[in-house]
Amino acid sequence: MNEPTIIGPALLDQLWRQARESPRKRKNFNFHPRESDPANRLLNAVEPDSYVRPHRHMDPAKDETIIAVRGSFGVVFFNERGTVTKSLLIRAGGETMGVNIPHLVYHTLIALDTASVFFEAKAGPYVPVSMAEFAPWAPAEGDLGSIAYLEKLRGLFDFQLAD
Repeated sequence: MNEPTIIGPALLDQLWRQARESPRKRKNFNFHPRESDPANRLLNAVEPDSYVRPHRHMDPAKDETIIAVRGSFGVVFFNERGTVTKSLLIRAGGETMGVNIPHLVYHTLIALDTASVFFEAKAGPYVPVSMAEFAPWAPAEGDLGSIAYLEKLRGLFDFQLAD
């Protein structure tokens, strides 16, 4: 028999602990049972030192909706040359809690608080981001330059966090 999944502190804490121990400093919890399902719905815990390489989704069905459930995130949008076109602070319970990101838009997400978790929804099936979808001007995950690049992007939000 299927049981409901309760989304509360116990699940968020469990997911955060897994993210904290993960080499990539993030961990997702899927609500969809199979990667082939037509809708992907998940929680994603992300720690502040996790680098999510800027990317875009080429598939017109892969618009992505993100809502902060706990903590805060910086979302950064770029043009084709890597120039920041917009930065957005989303906070759980804040004035701005989420964003819908259309396909073809380069973006990244930065956790600004420890134990931050967001809910994500997009069309399935799950397909990993391809090399062609990663921003060619951004360092790859694990490259030495990725740490400095993450810190540079985090700097976009320093003044907003002080509020």
